[in-house]
Amino acid sequence: MTADSEGRGRTRRVRWVAGGVVVLVLVLAGVAAFASARGGGESGVPAVDSADAGFARDMAVHHQQAVEMSFIVRDRTDDEDVRRLAYDIANTQANQRGMLLGWLDLWELPKVAPDGAGPMAWMGGEDGHGGHAAGHGGGSGAGAMPGMATKDELKRLGALRGEEAEVFFLRLMTDHHKGGVSMAGACASLCAVPVEKRLAQGMVEGQQSELGLMRDMLAARGAKPRT
Repeated sequence: MTADSEGRGRTRRVRWVAGGVVVLVLVLAGVAAFASARGGGESGVPAVDSADAGFARDMAVHHQQAVEMSFIVRDRTDDEDVRRLAYDIANTQANQRGMLLGWLDLWELPKVAPDGAGPMAWMGGEDGHGGHAAGHGGGSGAGAMPGMATKDELKRLGALRGEEAEVFFLRLMTDHHKGGVSMAGACASLCAVPVEKRLAQGMVEGQQSELGLMRDMLAARGAKPRT
């Protein structure tokens, strides 16, 4: 065997070992994530009526509307700051929504509330959310969630352009984020699965930061959040 062929052989062996290490790390990471998301309880998964399952179901729906509004406004304005914010919200919340739905699949739980349990029931109380949703919601069950825009509001957003669209989007998303912070804060307190509690707390911190940004963006356009 020549020196060159021997060197190539060593290189292939090093690459094979390195690739095996990477695969092993990814497998171990996946096992750890699976174990963490399995949560507590005798069965190893949250109950269908638990805060963990309820938050995953409801926040997945809540996030979907935020993604929808973000895509609408990106087509209605040329303002780079608003478009960048919309992209960040859509990207972040689409990824988080995928995690929430993935956990429901992992737990083998339905993605809709059990019979007789409305949205936000997991938060407790007669209305499940302490009355946050008054005046909002587009029907079909999602209206009981805090901060949700109505179908008419989404239609109006799609009809506006320029600064009018920017202001209306920022107001709608401010309401939406306030509702999301309320929901995520409840999960951070009530949920039992550690990885879900951490995600919820991250939502609280991230959306509170964006609330401050949107307040400043409204002020720069001579507007304020809705009361």
